[in-house]
Amino acid sequence: MQVSVDRSRCCGAGQCVMAAPDVFDQSEDDGLVLLRPGAAGQAARADLELAAGLCPAGAITVGEDPRTGSGDTDGAVGA
Repeated sequence: MQVSVDRSRCCGAGQCVMAAPDVFDQSEDDGLVLLRPGAAGQAARADLELAAGLCPAGAITVGEDPRTGSGDTDGAVGA
């Protein structure tokens, strides 16, 4: 599974952190989303999709891992 965040779109609402706190965090400097390295592969896909759906800025993308062509991998990609 691949998860990416677009910090330039993030508005700092924190819904992602509430939905999947093991995957997402917020910067202490600017309050914008941070993706915890490697955490997405261990999170439930439903939690990640919920976080993406709750994001008012649409800053989170959840998809298949291009290396494997599936959603089942331990890799995470953050931007």
